[in-house]
Amino acid sequence: MNSSVIRYILGSVLKIEAILLLLPCLVSLLYREWIGSYYLGTAVLCFLLGALMARRKPENYVFYLKEGCVATALSWIFLSFFGALPFWISGEIPSLTDALFETVSGFTTTGASILSDVEALSRTALFWRSFTHWIGGMGVLVFLLAIIPLSGGSHINLMRAESPGPSVGKLVPKMKYTAQILYVIYFAMTVIEIILLLLGKMPLFDAVTTSLGTAGTGGFGIKNDSMMSYSPYLQWVVTIFMILFGVNFNAYYFMLFHNFKKAFGIEEVRYYFGIIAAAIGIVFFQLLDVYGSAFQALTHASFQVASIITTTGFSTSDFDLWSQASKTVLVLLMFIGACAGSTGGGIKVSRFVILIKTLGKELHSYIHPKSIKKIKIDGKPVEHEVVRSTNVYFITYMILFSASVLAISFEGKDLITNFTAVAATINNIGPGLEMVGPTQNFGLFSPFSKYILMFDMLAGRLELFPLLILFHPAIWKDLFTQKFTPRKS
Repeated sequence: MNSSVIRYILGSVLKIEAILLLLPCLVSLLYREWIGSYYLGTAVLCFLLGALMARRKPENYVFYLKEGCVATALSWIFLSFFGALPFWISGEIPSLTDALFETVSGFTTTGASILSDVEALSRTALFWRSFTHWIGGMGVLVFLLAIIPLSGGSHINLMRAESPGPSVGKLVPKMKYTAQILYVIYFAMTVIEIILLLLGKMPLFDAVTTSLGTAGTGGFGIKNDSMMSYSPYLQWVVTIFMILFGVNFNAYYFMLFHNFKKAFGIEEVRYYFGIIAAAIGIVFFQLLDVYGSAFQALTHASFQVASIITTTGFSTSDFDLWSQASKTVLVLLMFIGACAGSTGGGIKVSRFVILIKTLGKELHSYIHPKSIKKIKIDGKPVEHEVVRSTNVYFITYMILFSASVLAISFEGKDLITNFTAVAATINNIGPGLEMVGPTQNFGLFSPFSKYILMFDMLAGRLELFPLLILFHPAIWKDLFTQKFTPRKS
């Protein structure tokens, strides 16, 4: 185990967080809020601790998937803990557990909140909440890939541990440039959304925080009613960008270099838009009687379907009051999620495509036992390792999901509340149904249940295994008792 490079990465992450914490300090100055001093103090603490951890550069920058998973999981835990300190020490969220819940929810782009009155927070705190979404959406370690000179296959191991989806590939030969391209696309799309929201006469602060939440598919609103009080134009802009940020970013790379055939040929993206269209159609017809106006019904149906499938979590209405059919569609979308390689959460469309094709292959083998049928995605055979890892992921997901529902059920809350609370956190969505619906919050849970849900948020954002690997005894034995020795990957 190359513990020195893990330490170095953690130190670098803390130094980056220190720099990022300066942005809410700037917001504090602009709005003349004294509370920015707490963010500045936390930034200094992060930088000093980060500098201490990263003062000695590793002798060897090579590391493998095991180290990548440990570094990723610990980085997100560090980010969340230190990111929660300003909320807590400022007194805006008096409980450390609640401050940590809010911050984990922010960085994992979940958007589940313990706050009953969001508008009571300072502008500084509101900006930091939304900014954590933007940081977590693409992943801070993806940003680090463009900076740290890792060797060999180390870049891909770090990116594989943090990036969503069954497999991670390079857009260009060097993973460093892949990370740079992803962030350029991410930043550009965020700026475009801000401009379009400003054109709809949304205040600058609202436009920036809403765009940060949309880009990271997080969903922290700055108003108690989320997006309900904004105009239909602004709701449609957010709807479109939620869907766009849920697309596999590889498609944008191909479009950027005018390879439209390859961009629109991505099978997962076609299924993604097909699912959205079908879901909007079902919910739209269910809402016609509710709103009377076809435009209103389409606006609310499109917004909520986009918000749930991309795991953003914004809302324009209390969908907990909708018909059972509409709520069933939304719950199913919670599990499907967005595309791999996007900022969205959930199981991912690509995994469902692989699972369905695996089922089709299995049925075919029953009918034609001697036939050999390959599973193909985008016209190319899917490697057996990808199919195996998809099956293992799904099984692990179901075990963790079931265990979490059971663990929080001892509080005595109803099944729908418990079930959708876990679904909303492990899929990084935000709102659920009943007591955790879009007009409610997660503050009603005990500290024990909140830590279970925080674990689910981190596990869901990190694709389960990087977090679960921390609980394997061999990892800690290697970390503390063995020195790193290069080996063949």
